[in-house]
Amino acid sequence: MFARHWLRDRSIRAHVQSIAVLPLANLSQDPGQDYLADGLTEALTTNLGKLSALRVISRTSTAQYKGTKKSIPEIARELHVDALVEGAVMRSGDRVRITAQLIEAPADRHVWAETYDRDVRDVLALQADVARAIAVQIRGNLSSIPAPHEAMPLNHEVYELYLKGRYARDEGSEDGLKLAFEYFRQALEKDPQYAPAYAGLADCYAHLPFYSETRPAEAFPKAKAAALKALQLDQTLAEAHASMAYVETYYDWNWPGAEAEFRRALELDPNYAEAPLGRVEEARAELKRAQELDPLSLLVQANSGVISYFGRQYDQAIQELRQINRLDPKFSVPYWGLGLCYEQMGVYEEAVTQLQKAIDLSGRGANGIASLGHAYGLAGRRGEALKILLELEERAKKSYVSSYQIALVYLGLHRNDEALKQLENAYQERSTLLTYLKMDPRVDPLRSDPRFEDLLRRIGLTHQSAPL
Repeated sequence: MFARHWLRDRSIRAHVQSIAVLPLANLSQDPGQDYLADGLTEALTTNLGKLSALRVISRTSTAQYKGTKKSIPEIARELHVDALVEGAVMRSGDRVRITAQLIEAPADRHVWAETYDRDVRDVLALQADVARAIAVQIRGNLSSIPAPHEAMPLNHEVYELYLKGRYARDEGSEDGLKLAFEYFRQALEKDPQYAPAYAGLADCYAHLPFYSETRPAEAFPKAKAAALKALQLDQTLAEAHASMAYVETYYDWNWPGAEAEFRRALELDPNYAEAPLGRVEEARAELKRAQELDPLSLLVQANSGVISYFGRQYDQAIQELRQINRLDPKFSVPYWGLGLCYEQMGVYEEAVTQLQKAIDLSGRGANGIASLGHAYGLAGRRGEALKILLELEERAKKSYVSSYQIALVYLGLHRNDEALKQLENAYQERSTLLTYLKMDPRVDPLRSDPRFEDLLRRIGLTHQSAPL
């Protein structure tokens, strides 16, 4: 290994409370190696997150600076951090070279740098060594970042397949998930005891119902089995605990168990940006932390408006969602949230307008058109609501559509008995949307019905730990 380093001013240790790892550049002249640069970026971010009292920005936000020409002080201001790590990765055959430098952000002052040249088989130790070296500069010691727990011999091909799986998963699309499944499975074929690959599978299965028309009963049991296997092999995987929390929340409806799993994920990775679904004020506190860790995520910001909507704070929600509109007019989620708010305020035509904008931007997904059908019904546009109801029912014959969404259209048409029957169907499907049943203002007309109360009880939404 060849390394060079310097430390001009140890005062940086006194004031670095937050840091961001910028995307490591791929200098291999091969776009097919992007997964390695991205994987090492994420690993470095995760390892630095283990430093106590240090806020480390999520890769979701830092990924936006890939290939940027913005200055270091400008990036630091946007991310609200004291220091930045930047660097590059170059692979040539079985050799990997990584350079990294620590920059004091306000002054754009390079404080430290190192270059490592290793065999690709040593990439696990390499990523930990870089994090530990930075930890010394920031905290003066490396006790907070342990040596890699994967110190056991590992086929480098397994780790590369795992990194490729994570790279594909992070695309946030159904096609990306399918490709991620393939990479994780290939990794496990080569090493059936590699826990992170099981955690990757669990994460993909847990998110599959949100990205596709996959039935919950087809995905969540597989997610649970994969997460349990990962934890059997390694109890310290935050990602596996997070996947278990998703299963407990959206399928098992085990609210205390879900909260415990999310808390354990946060203990293992204090900079984990996911937040458990909780009561409104608790959700706001968790969301504030998520915003600190992922300040440029529009989805995290949109969730603030959605939480205000669930809290019946419609004016505040509109203000929050309009702000996101100004940041990115082509982002569909705020329009959907605005439509729901205007609907609850009785401004039905504006609700319809906003929901139509959301559909124009995101396509005719079942969630969008069901929300529009509900608004049409309340607006007295019965014929249009019935057309959407028919569209959803026809679609349900060919692929999965949550009965919760069909229930919403019946509620807009004031056909409450049919809505309750559809919610009962959703219960049998174990629809993920039932998680929001206690919070969703659109089902308020049913709350005095004993059948609805019984449904809440069976889902566990009357439990103290349940949402709201």
